[in-house]
Amino acid sequence: EVDRRMAAEDIRGSMAHAEMLGAQGILTRGAVKKILRGLKQVAAEFEKGTFPERPDDEDVHMAVERRLTELIGDDGKRLHTGRSRNDQVACDVLLYLATASQRVHEGVRALQRRLVDLAAEDGDAILPFYTHMQRAQPMLLGHVLLAYVELLEHDARGAAFDLDACPLGSGAGAGTTFPIDRRATAKALGFRRPSPNSLASVSARQEATAWAGAQAALATTLSRLGGEIVMWTSREFGFARLGDTVSTGSSIMPQKRNPDGAELLRAQAIRVQGAHAALLELQRGLPLGYFKDLQEDKIHLFAAEDTVLSMLAVARAMLEDIEFDPRRMRAAVDDPSGHLLATEAADWLVGRGVPFREAHEAVARLVSEADERGVGIQDVPLDRWREIHGAFDASVLEAVTPEAAVRARRAAGGTAPANVRREIRRWRRRLG
Repeated sequence: EVDRRMAAEDIRGSMAHAEMLGAQGILTRGAVKKILRGLKQVAAEFEKGTFPERPDDEDVHMAVERRLTELIGDDGKRLHTGRSRNDQVACDVLLYLATASQRVHEGVRALQRRLVDLAAEDGDAILPFYTHMQRAQPMLLGHVLLAYVELLEHDARGAAFDLDACPLGSGAGAGTTFPIDRRATAKALGFRRPSPNSLASVSARQEATAWAGAQAALATTLSRLGGEIVMWTSREFGFARLGDTVSTGSSIMPQKRNPDGAELLRAQAIRVQGAHAALLELQRGLPLGYFKDLQEDKIHLFAAEDTVLSMLAVARAMLEDIEFDPRRMRAAVDDPSGHLLATEAADWLVGRGVPFREAHEAVARLVSEADERGVGIQDVPLDRWREIHGAFDASVLEAVTPEAAVRARRAAGGTAPANVRREIRRWRRRLG
């Protein structure tokens, strides 16, 4: 029941192997035709859910071969010529990961599209971004949402899976005595080449482990998005509100609207990270050669895939039913105790030729003055600005507004509105 989900890959690999055996004259054309016909019937049974499983089926590979023999007779027993279950399993795992990667890729793309749509709809809102969980500077909401699009893109590149070296034909580990054509088999299955070392092919699960590591990185990004949603929807922040479809109530407190899905995005990442760690540990200390330990790889690979796909679905669902509150975001920016525009004042001085460290010290004194008065720096009287540093003049007040702050961040990658709009257009072209 664990590896039956690899039936399609197992049958695909077996068909390519059978065709190669026929082309090499190892099996007769008649035997190959019967094998291919029988394998197509087995595939249909799996697709329809009518495959007759038996208690003594050790794994999906032996189950397929057993059923094939039932359907076509002794020619089914010839299929395993020139291969071992060791290289067969290793090949099936790689074929499976290629299709699993596509499923994950589609989930990432769907989530990215939703983030881009939100950036286009609500991205002009100004909110603080945070360092050390302290309000730092004004930023456009669109810039924050697009940051997750970028992080997900990096994860998607890492999670891409290419079929490189085909293990099929490596036998149990030493190769085979039959005159097989491994290049033909590799090409038929979409690999770039046959694996160059038969022992390495069956001894490790390096590609699978790397794939699981990439899923762990993706899950970590999703967990951060979950943490953002939890924070933004709290009463303390109030930057967003979740709809009833993606939030839950309390068993005793009627007023509660809990972001359970977002919290589980944080927690479920641990499962994927655990799967990656388990695959690493599974191979630690194993001598070269095949060991039954490696059969446990699939449990962890499937767990990583299933968890990541569910996390992607939950993240998208939450973002489909979220409402941002620009007024609360702006209130956090305008809160005088945050002094989010202090950097703008320092940059204004630097633009007038003042060394940055001198400008930093002057604005620090200005912040202290504002704290004593209980106001933001923009509300400190202009004559006090001039007393703190002689380079200040009335035009500085035009620079210390949230709109001016984000507008000034025009350098590539900055939060300026023009930049954000350009990135939205670029991502929409890229994502389709």
